[in-house]
Amino acid sequence: MEIEVTLPDGTVRRYQKGTTLVQVAGSISTGLGKNAVAGKIDGKLADLNCPIGQNSTIEVITLDSKEGLEIYRHTTAHVMAQAIKSIYGDKAVKLGIGPVIADGFYYDIDIEKPLSIDDLARIEQAMEGIIKEDLPIVRRAVSREEATELFEKLEEPLKLELIQGLPEDAEITVYEQGEFLDLCRGPHLPSTGRIKAFKLLSVAGAYWRGDSNNKMLQRIYGTAFPKKAQLEEHLHFLEEAKKRDHRKLGKELELFMFSEEAPGMPFYLPKGMTIRTELENFERELQRQRGYDEVRTPLMMNNRVWEESGHWDHYKDNMYFTNVDDTTYALKPMNCPGHMLIFKNSLRSYRDLPIRISEYGQVHRHEFSGALNGMMRVRTFCQDDAHLFVLPEQIEEEIGNVIALIDHIYQIFGFEYKIELSTRPEDSMGSEELWEQAEQSLKNVLDRRGIEYRVNEGDGAFYGPKIDFHITDALKRSWQCGTIQLDFQMPEKFGLSYIGEDNQKHLPVVIHRAVYGSLDRFIGMLTEHYAGAFPLWLAPVQAKLLPVSENYVDYAYRVKKSLEEAGIRVEIDARNEKLGYKIREAQLEKVPYMLVLGENEKNSDSVSVRKRGEGDCGSRTIPEIANQIGEEIRSRN
Repeated sequence: MEIEVTLPDGTVRRYQKGTTLVQVAGSISTGLGKNAVAGKIDGKLADLNCPIGQNSTIEVITLDSKEGLEIYRHTTAHVMAQAIKSIYGDKAVKLGIGPVIADGFYYDIDIEKPLSIDDLARIEQAMEGIIKEDLPIVRRAVSREEATELFEKLEEPLKLELIQGLPEDAEITVYEQGEFLDLCRGPHLPSTGRIKAFKLLSVAGAYWRGDSNNKMLQRIYGTAFPKKAQLEEHLHFLEEAKKRDHRKLGKELELFMFSEEAPGMPFYLPKGMTIRTELENFERELQRQRGYDEVRTPLMMNNRVWEESGHWDHYKDNMYFTNVDDTTYALKPMNCPGHMLIFKNSLRSYRDLPIRISEYGQVHRHEFSGALNGMMRVRTFCQDDAHLFVLPEQIEEEIGNVIALIDHIYQIFGFEYKIELSTRPEDSMGSEELWEQAEQSLKNVLDRRGIEYRVNEGDGAFYGPKIDFHITDALKRSWQCGTIQLDFQMPEKFGLSYIGEDNQKHLPVVIHRAVYGSLDRFIGMLTEHYAGAFPLWLAPVQAKLLPVSENYVDYAYRVKKSLEEAGIRVEIDARNEKLGYKIREAQLEKVPYMLVLGENEKNSDSVSVRKRGEGDCGSRTIPEIANQIGEEIRSRN
């Protein structure tokens, strides 16, 4: 009996009933048959040897797709589990789960022997043996009873728990490769020999099913790629990322610290505070030129405000509360309600709009301790928030101006970025008509400026759609920083109004806007982007004076005074150490300018200049070097 198979391009082909996905792939082209790893039958993932039983839409999945790479890595996780069992014994190892994650996979196992990084080489060796055997990977559908019997026999309590938790109507499948069997939805590669390049990376502890009430298991992380060159590139990236880790650099460069007395809440040390202040002042001046007024709102307000704004219904699980005089108060998770109250404080005319209010506002949001990650995920951070209160006819021009501001600031840091338009989420407030109007306004701005963007369905804020800016750092990692959100809801919630030309009250529209987003996260990201070697204008110490001996320390202090008067941040290394040692130390501190002072320099009122990345730049008089550094700071290159 023949069936019809429809391919992604709409082509219809006829095959015998029972033809497998791999046969279909091979019939299209030899190359496709060779590169195929799995497929989709009517949109549902399936193994290559899955027979097609009726007229269907078919898609062949290859390794150069996201889904293909995930299947490849999932199979590698199974091979790792098989290798661990072969080394430490079936009975000694109890299997948990082995999912794919970003850039790799892991497997959770219950084993008495504490595994360390040193054990990974042995496991890798066993994996190589399984791959060389090129074992066929076979899927088998089983009944709940058969699955239970299989894993009882294998003495796998964690797998039995997973089976018990499956819905009554779930199809239960197991995968076999040689003597190894695992409970899995699949799909998988056709055989273990298809794996070409992998690496086990680390071992960590993990509670079973992420619940601290459950047993602690051991989690082994790994990654895999179709080609060895791709794996080597990724491992180089990981090494580079490790060197750039902002937590490591933040400690070494004395930028910020964390304490058990305030988990997830950064302490800024003097040098880190210098960077933060420079970032604020840079943006503050640009905002001043563009008609923004800076304000400051309370850290804590009573519940009535949060109920009025909608945060109570949509955000209370992420907020911190306290009671004062029998009234519930909340630490602010966002600055917008405070800005609404400031707008409401005065009678406004249409002639006053747009009103642009900005704030470097400290906010608090509850994060689980396991999610905290240095400056990237904290419980309190500073948002460079601004709210623009505009007339409906001003929306597109104001959003265009904000896009231009964000673009200007990102260019200073050399960031490329991509834009996403996020639409109405399920958990939203307000009418469908207003949401459609808001979404269309944002689309109009982007379309009329010819800006490329991707639509991110259902990821808007609860009060309005948004444009998000995803910047790419030096390691090609993507970070969501800037955002522009259009809000027709909150002005109505707070009863905001302005007097129009008709002398009647009208609702303003609010544009929520951030450029850095979280200032703390932006600093963590910049630390990694620059690998701690901040550009001169941001560097906490812009010039380090290195007297060649104690005889020239007094001269160094005179030079320091002159440079500080020129607005340059300077330190002296007055230690009685050799010059080579001082230079190496300054290089480790990633100081942009090192100025050496000896007998010749003292006699000629000059310094010998060494510049980061360039080395020896010769001699300069004090006014010359002050002018050179000053010009470079002002240019923000």
